[in-house]
Amino acid sequence: MAAGKDAFEIRIHGRGGQGAKSASQLIVEAALDQGKQIQAFPEYGPERTGAPMKTYARISDKPITTYEPVLEPDTVLVIDPTLIGQVDVTGGMHKDSVLIVNTTETPEEMKKKLGFSGRVYTVDATGISIKLLGRNVPNTPMIGALMKITGVIDVKYVEQRVEDMFLKKIGREKTDANINAIKTAYDEVKG
Repeated sequence: MAAGKDAFEIRIHGRGGQGAKSASQLIVEAALDQGKQIQAFPEYGPERTGAPMKTYARISDKPITTYEPVLEPDTVLVIDPTLIGQVDVTGGMHKDSVLIVNTTETPEEMKKKLGFSGRVYTVDATGISIKLLGRNVPNTPMIGALMKITGVIDVKYVEQRVEDMFLKKIGREKTDANINAIKTAYDEVKG
């Protein structure tokens, strides 16, 4: 968290339909279960599947009194790496910010590509989701990487939220696959 800020702030870049909004909701609800104050909301451009979008999350021990977009994020998640070069994913990041990118590239390759000298981590969230979920839904693996790198939310609260969010919708097998995707990304994130 940057000096002078009361909340840990997260910005997630993705495309409509990739689950960025669901990821931010899951993150803050897990934090709420830990007794934190929370806030999450999306920002859309053209409202259609595949359009670039971002979503924001704030987590704090104190009441959150701002409702503006996250301008100086502590962590940025890039769910769709094709946005790099199209969208300024590093905008507003400070010297202690963390960037986590869904890619097979190394953190060093990402730093060079972005011209960003801060802390960069990479995880093949797409590959994990295809292997464990049978389709390209990288949002839940990205939460695993976030948990590992930042420690902002505890694994047990995320697992419970995944169960609450998915069990009735998709059943036990697919819910467990999502939890395994989170754990796999937690173990495989590089940086």
